[in-house]
Order: sequence, then structure tokens, then C-alpha cells
Amino acid sequence: MELEVRHLRALCAIADTGSLHRAARQLGVAQPSLSTQLKRIEQELGGPLFLRERTGCRPTPLGRIVLGRARPLVAEMRALVAEARAAATDDDGPQLRIGSTASRALAGWLRRLRARQREPVLQMDVSPNALLRMLADGRLDVAYVHEVEGCPLRVPEGLALRVLVEREPQFVSLPADHPAAAHTEVQLSDLAEDRWMIDPTVDGEWDAVHRMLRAAGLNPRVLHGDYHTAASLVSTGEVVTVCQPTCQPGPAMAVRRIQGDPLGVRLMLAARTEGELDSVFPGLWEAYSEVAREAPGYREWLDRVGV
Repeated sequence: MELEVRHLRALCAIADTGSLHRAARQLGVAQPSLSTQLKRIEQELGGPLFLRERTGCRPTPLGRIVLGRARPLVAEMRALVAEARAAATDDDGPQLRIGSTASRALAGWLRRLRARQREPVLQMDVSPNALLRMLADGRLDVAYVHEVEGCPLRVPEGLALRVLVEREPQFVSLPADHPAAAHTEVQLSDLAEDRWMIDPTVDGEWDAVHRMLRAAGLNPRVLHGDYHTAASLVSTGEVVTVCQPTCQPGPAMAVRRIQGDPLGVRLMLAARTEGELDSVFPGLWEAYSEVAREAPGYREWLDRVGV
């Protein structure tokens, strides 16, 4: 077997994440496939590159040597791909490849970009870490991501970051006829008997929500599902779920602030250059401010904290 850049990228991912499971998710492959690939790489190089422990993987002395040579090669290939793709799109017009997690600000941002003759191509993903990796690999030009409090993102070297909102409080969506919905803010204890829905594929959400519930002394029943499923089940009275404060209520669903704001996220825009950030950040800020002011509960919160 001849070593290829994809093999070096896999080694870097295992070292960066400290886990075969997390590395496989970051690379978009199955864990058994990555384990097999690692064994073949180790056979080719003549020794183990990682120590497998209960807490994860850490490089062996041989692994550290290989990683020291692999990282510059991966970075160079990443830069080559980015430059080639940028050159290839020049003849087709100034397209902007945007990656984003879910946000109501997206529609207004895309509209503003088009008004400035920047044609956006959108790539959605629930994983901000996956979007940052795509940006670093040259598959995106900018990435709009969130970082859940207490769960730092793995930001590849060489990326430029700009904070949109340092701490956006997370609200809760609950059935409109829930007793707690009669108040403008709810206590977690009022939701102790409810089923909660969490999306475990969103980086950091599972850990952060569980930490919030444990701190409040709660151990509710938890279901797994994405945002769309959660919204549907909230409307039918089956679950409650954490949501963005810009989330719009509906006839069957209420959106309320959680007392004390126990859970927050940091909103960030990432690019490979400061110049790219300068060109797109103002439009994103305008779009976010617009939807923030359209959400009654969030508008009240912003007024209260003086934003």
C-alpha cells in the first residue's frame, strides 16, 4: 500500500480528536473502515502510531514523528486545492461557498449577498466542526457556526474567526397549552415531568443540555431527534426542546426564555482570510439583527441587557 494524502489526513484527524469515533465522524466515514485503514497504515510504516486506551487514542513516539511530517503536507495540499478551486470558479462569476448550521438569519444574509453580486452556494450541516474542516480543506469559502458553551470547537490552524454574538442564550420551545407557557420565562423545574428531545448529532448539544438539566437536579426522559422532528412533536404536545431565541412561535408552540439563561452558544463566522470576513460579515450582522428583533421574547431579552 502506498501512502496518500487521505491517509495522512486520517492520521491528523485521529490525533486532533483523540478518538477513532470522533475522527470517523469528522472525516465522514464509518469507524470500522477508519480502524481498518489505520491498521494498514501502521503495517506500511512498521509500527503502531497510536495507543488505544479507554479514554481515546494518543500518538506513540513513532506517531508523533509521522504527524510532524504529515501536518505540513496536509496543509500544503489543502492550500493547493483551495487555490485551484478559487481559480476554477473565477470564470463562472464570483460564487461564494457558504457553510452554515441552522439559523433564521440565513435568508436575509443570502439576500444581501445577492444584492452585492455575490452568488451564494449553501452547504448545511448540523456539525460546526465538520463545516470548519470543509473550510480548511478548501471546500467552503466561509462558515457560519455556533459553539455550545462548555464544548469548544476544534478549529483547524490557519482559519480566521470573527465573533458575531459572544453569548446567545438558548430558549425552550414547548406546547402552547403547557402550564409553563403562561409565563414569559420558565423555570427548568416546571419542565421536570416533560420529555425532552435532543439532537445528539449537533456538536456539544447532548453534553450541554444534560449538564444544564443535572445542574437543575432534573433527570427527565430524553428522546433523540433533529430540529424538524422536535418542532413537530412540540406542537403535538409530546416533547419540549432547547431552541434558538430567534425561533418563531406558532399556534401550537410557544418559545420562552429559560430563567437564569443557563445555556448559551457563541456565534462565529470563519474564513481563510480576514479580507473574506470583511466582505461578508456586515451582511450577516444585519440579517441576524433583523431576525433577533422579530422574535418577541428575544427582543425583550436584548432590551433588558441593553444590546
